[in-house]
Amino acid sequence: MTEVTRASRRRPTGRLPAEVTSFVGRRHEVSEVKRLLSSSRAVTLAGMGGVGKTRLAQRVGQEVCRAFRDGVWLVELAALENPGMLPRVVLEGLEVRDRTASPPMQVLVDHLRGKQALVILDNCEHLVEACATLVGTLLRAAPELRVLATSRQALGIAGESTMPVSTLPLPEPGGPRPSVESLMQWDAVRLFTERAQAVLPTFTVTPGNQDQVTEICRLLDGLPLGIELAAVRLRALSVQQLLDRLDDRFRLLTSGSRATLPRHQTLRALIDWSYGLCSEKERLLWDRVSVFAGDLDLDAAEAVCSGDGLAREEIMDLVIGLVEKSVLIREEHRPGVRYRLLDTVRQYGRERLAESGQEGALRRRHRDYYRDLAARARRELFGPAQVDWFTRLHLEHANLRTALEHSVTEQDEARTGLAMASDLLYHWITSYYLGEGRNWLERLLAAHTEKDDVRGRGLWAAAWLAVLEADTDSAARLLDESRRIGDLLGDESVRAYVALYSGMIEMWRGETRAAVGLYEEALAGHRACGDPAGTALALIRLSLACSFLGDSPRAIALGEECLALCDAHGEGWHRAYTTMALGVEVWRQGDADRAADLEKQSLAFNRSLDDPLGAGVNLEVLAWIAATQGHFQRAARLLGAVDTLWRTTGASLSGYGHLAEYHDACERATGDALGEQAYAAAFTRGARLPYDDALGYALQEDTKEEGAQDRKPGRADQQPLTRREMEIAQLVAQGMTNKEIAATLVIAQRTAEGHVEHILTKLGFNSRAQVAGWIGARNRAAEEPPGDAPA
Repeated sequence: MTEVTRASRRRPTGRLPAEVTSFVGRRHEVSEVKRLLSSSRAVTLAGMGGVGKTRLAQRVGQEVCRAFRDGVWLVELAALENPGMLPRVVLEGLEVRDRTASPPMQVLVDHLRGKQALVILDNCEHLVEACATLVGTLLRAAPELRVLATSRQALGIAGESTMPVSTLPLPEPGGPRPSVESLMQWDAVRLFTERAQAVLPTFTVTPGNQDQVTEICRLLDGLPLGIELAAVRLRALSVQQLLDRLDDRFRLLTSGSRATLPRHQTLRALIDWSYGLCSEKERLLWDRVSVFAGDLDLDAAEAVCSGDGLAREEIMDLVIGLVEKSVLIREEHRPGVRYRLLDTVRQYGRERLAESGQEGALRRRHRDYYRDLAARARRELFGPAQVDWFTRLHLEHANLRTALEHSVTEQDEARTGLAMASDLLYHWITSYYLGEGRNWLERLLAAHTEKDDVRGRGLWAAAWLAVLEADTDSAARLLDESRRIGDLLGDESVRAYVALYSGMIEMWRGETRAAVGLYEEALAGHRACGDPAGTALALIRLSLACSFLGDSPRAIALGEECLALCDAHGEGWHRAYTTMALGVEVWRQGDADRAADLEKQSLAFNRSLDDPLGAGVNLEVLAWIAATQGHFQRAARLLGAVDTLWRTTGASLSGYGHLAEYHDACERATGDALGEQAYAAAFTRGARLPYDDALGYALQEDTKEEGAQDRKPGRADQQPLTRREMEIAQLVAQGMTNKEIAATLVIAQRTAEGHVEHILTKLGFNSRAQVAGWIGARNRAAEEPPGDAPA
């Protein structure tokens, strides 16, 4: 007689392991998985190894167990190597004792038919085909069954819902330094702290170590397993020692829980497992894409990684395979899809690439690709593709930096690197990389000393950046050598740019008429060379100089000529600066309203391009206009906002020489009108505005905000936040995390994070609890009658 004993009859609630450590974060993910399970019978959590898929699945199982009459069951597959054993292992996980002669799959089907249960299949990636067949069979036989799988790639069955599981969120680098309390709102930091306290009970995050803790979490990409392994090392190391040694993370992070599988006990073993799941060509592509920094697009992967065993037409399918295996992370950007490697995964690939002996060749191919990209961007700069190029170069900044570093450090590559750094001149200027661009040019000029056309161009490019940083002495020295090279080679283009930037220096020195002569020389040279970008720059600067001399008709004519030139080429950036220059002249003529309109047009474009230098000049001119109109509170706030912007970018208005006089006059007039205390208060309020809010204020997008400074403190209607920020502050007060806020409002998590930081800055708070208290006070005040209302 045959018999099947079903232990589940004695324990219908299933079998899930008890949590032995705290479950950190993931509230939004838990909610999302529960939602998917309510509408789909098969849900797969997909993500890189060590990202926390198993813990997430187990937490979901615990929260939904009452919804499943016949229990929630965890079946661990990581140790299973033989796909043919899969049905039997699942039976064991369900605690079914099979004493029959029937095939295990049939026993499994018979057991689950009619059951209302959730089966969690954990670690399916190495058994994807077998798991897909099993799950498909079970779901057809058992209508009330749900399956939750964890894998590094989807199972690929009909009706499957896949949810990518990302690493834990981290503070963005380069942002304002948060307080310790607000830092602890980030899941990665909180996980590190809790695991550190488990091995070192006295550990705490303090103002003295918070930067190191944050950087440790960043270097580990917010990967939970990496963070847990790192925290264990605090038994023997200080936080700083741990950070210093993370470059060798695969050797350092080798101690995990002995209760887990060996590959989950070390970071290297975990990545080894992922590497082994890839095909030979996928592994080859993994190694090669590790030469990229930041992220990359498909074109770059095809250009750099093809050849020597990988055909170009194969790259797309291999990229798809690595995305499906959670090695490459797919991200949406405005120009299109890009792919990113976690830093830990990249370092592993680089080690493999170095072992293969191909690292040098791949680095050169990487550099050559981005050298050509920079050259194309320069050629197409003055035209309709301009904004797209600026956006792309911004996305590629990490790769551009890596390519330039190769040119600096490799023998006989400096000339190529100097040409590339010069080609990127507008990238340095229209972004936050002004100082970095100058540094690259100076390093490469020191390495390439031959007096050729590349050095001549590199010298005047570095000089423009020096002028923008108000270092006119250095700029003059650079231009002097560039002029000598231009004369030696008979290079009219070099001489024209030297004249242009020499004119800027003369304007800074107060020698306006000398500057006009140099600008006219530059204009003639650029026209002779057929250089529209140089021509536009000369027209803009000459227009500003003529305006300052009081020659209004010529200033306007030059500006209009530049607008026509830009429009003929479909160009926007030089046009925005031309509009700015015309705004200055119109303001000087006394038409403040039209001048403000012109500056706002220019600012709107500079904001869309994310050009902080152009935006800074616009804010300056709008402040002068406001003072002229008697709007001194607005003028002071704009002066404060632009002061913060100049300090942030490392630039100054001195790049426009004579315009500094207008700034000083505005500052004096505004201070005299408001008085020292009121001026300081308004200036500080503007200085504290986040960049995006400062631009919105300058554009007067929230007219209610204009009068906010006139309201009396303590009134319930006092509203320092925008409507969107108030909405988010209310959700913060409800205890929502940034992820939950993003999900509720259907916005990106980074957008939610930025809003919360802006709210804290505006209110002068350093914790979310303070925001909650402020919202509560406002709500109570709104319910009370005004003081002068009848009792």
